[in-house]
Amino acid sequence: MLKRNRIDIIQAQSCVNAYQAIPIKFYDINLEQSLNLVAQLKIYAYDAYLIQCAKQSDSSLLTLDKGLCLAAKSIGIKVLEL
Repeated sequence: MLKRNRIDIIQAQSCVNAYQAIPIKFYDINLEQSLNLVAQLKIYAYDAYLIQCAKQSDSSLLTLDKGLCLAAKSIGIKVLEL
């Protein structure tokens, strides 16, 4: 974005600072359960991984992907839609 002059260095530094303020937790995601979600919901593995992550962490899922949203809701995952 800097290279194409879409933002300046001050804006880029502000983005980095905002990102660093996000509290991040790491989870060991159960890949077998993710694979079961692939089979159950007929979705891509990476979508299943995100759903499993939300499920294991008891978190809402934030997505713009309508298919992922529907799949998550179908098994009771709370979704925050934008």
